[in-house]
Amino acid sequence: MTRPSFTAQREQLRRGNFIRVVNYHSTPRAARDELATELAGFARDYAPVTLDDLDALFETGTWRKDKPGLIPVFYEGYRNSATVAAPLCDELGLTGWFPIATSFVDCDPEYQEAFARAHWISLVEEDTQGGRIAMDWDEVHDLSRRHVVFPHTAHHEGFDTVLSDADIEREVVDSKRALEAVTGQPAPAFVWLHGSSYGQSPRHDAAVKDAGYRYQFANTMIHRVN
Repeated sequence: MTRPSFTAQREQLRRGNFIRVVNYHSTPRAARDELATELAGFARDYAPVTLDDLDALFETGTWRKDKPGLIPVFYEGYRNSATVAAPLCDELGLTGWFPIATSFVDCDPEYQEAFARAHWISLVEEDTQGGRIAMDWDEVHDLSRRHVVFPHTAHHEGFDTVLSDADIEREVVDSKRALEAVTGQPAPAFVWLHGSSYGQSPRHDAAVKDAGYRYQFANTMIHRVN
């Protein structure tokens, strides 16, 4: 797709032809009503964005819905993403996007709090009251039937700490394989800790591309990788 000029981008924004990405992390049951109100407002003013919708936008350069698009992104793989956020998206007709740190899901529930504290995964009081903090693989599979799931590395790492070939294989490639084995679908996207952009490290960019990802999510944009 040819990169549009600033004038063309401004005109598309004026017409409402854009996608808004809203990021969430833990969505505790105690805050369900607040989240429901926020998502309901988004559902009123924006159109849901499926993977097919995103593909079509990048392939044609045209947004074909009568409202701007919304991608609500629920990070890390918290259990409450599956039990609180996803059901709200279902009720409201929104497609949720769920980047999952696969080793967090794989971790024994007894050690998930320690894993979270060691890997930059924020916890709220509800997360620390016993029981499982991360979703399980059955929940990941179920989510993939209705929403979009993709790796957020294996151990919730940034590209600046993934240095060796073995590190890259584990965080970029193995996380994809693990997710695909559960969902039975190609993982379409990838995101680093801190939302680092594609284009910051040729070596890491090549790893993401070679792994077969189509998109890399970042703090300022969604990059089309291949």
